[in-house]
Amino acid sequence: MRIGVLTGGGDCPGLNAVIRAVVTKGTAEYGHEFVGFLDGWRGPLKGLTRPLTAADVADLVEVGGTVLGSSRTNPYSVDGGLDRIRHNLEDAGVDALIALGGEDTLGVAKRLTDDGFGVVGVPKTIDNDLSATDYTFGFDTAVSIAAESIDRLRTTAQSHHRTMVVEVMGRHAGWIALHSGMATGANVILIPEQDFDLGQVCRWVEACHARGVAPIVVAAEGAQPAGGAESLKDQERDAFGHVRLGGIGDWLAEELEERTGMESRSVVLGHLQRGGTPTAYDRVLSTRLGLHAIDAAHERDFGTMVALRGTDIVRVSLAEATGALKTVSPERYAEAATFFG
Repeated sequence: MRIGVLTGGGDCPGLNAVIRAVVTKGTAEYGHEFVGFLDGWRGPLKGLTRPLTAADVADLVEVGGTVLGSSRTNPYSVDGGLDRIRHNLEDAGVDALIALGGEDTLGVAKRLTDDGFGVVGVPKTIDNDLSATDYTFGFDTAVSIAAESIDRLRTTAQSHHRTMVVEVMGRHAGWIALHSGMATGANVILIPEQDFDLGQVCRWVEACHARGVAPIVVAAEGAQPAGGAESLKDQERDAFGHVRLGGIGDWLAEELEERTGMESRSVVLGHLQRGGTPTAYDRVLSTRLGLHAIDAAHERDFGTMVALRGTDIVRVSLAEATGALKTVSPERYAEAATFFG
């Protein structure tokens, strides 16, 4: 078989480790050939490729980002996109695709499977919001980076008796905020799943200052006050219809300073959370997912996604994987709320 590999959506620590595992095992054990499609779904849409041999991927396990490049291209939003992909895959002699991505990338993979292409999915997102898998690779790295940053910010906040608001990624799911906040003893955690009461946040902040603690507030980018709306960078939408979120941290810091009289600062971690080398956990998880993905492709078990269940790697349908987002439950949030204020 000749198998295409692509990485779509936001870059994510561990992508290169998956590519390495797929190509290494697929070449050595199955004798397959591989071609890399560049820049997500733009690659098969425009016929952008590069060779992928065992030698090309040998030293990628610890390398961040993706050697294949990425984009948020949606071929189904392009006139004639499906026919162009069909032509370019045939022209490249590709028998199957392995797509590494999140909700949007794998949503395209499901539609292509329905349209007759052989696609296997690998779950990738630092947000950990893909259904049907316990964890996605990249999440552990993002949480580790956020936690280290919060630890550093706490010392400067304490020195200046300030409230520090830390904005982390999380459009519709607050997993990074929840885990990084709990890991660092944050005094308030705000997530998209539950609108927050600004008055209550102020009371928690004031309680911290009253006992000599400089409060840390961790807010996911998609968090919003009760009766309010998402904070947007601009009104533009990407090819999948998403607006760019951002600004909740700055807005919240200004409101807290005005309402409590305590000096407040905001820090937006942004793309720092998904840059650089993956953690050891993400390197191992990525490698295992890649090994199982090539098994699925070899067996022509298309329309599936490899997933982590407990400590096992299993296969689930792309329909199940993309059917609904995995969000923070009220029970999980209540655990964190024990330590607020």
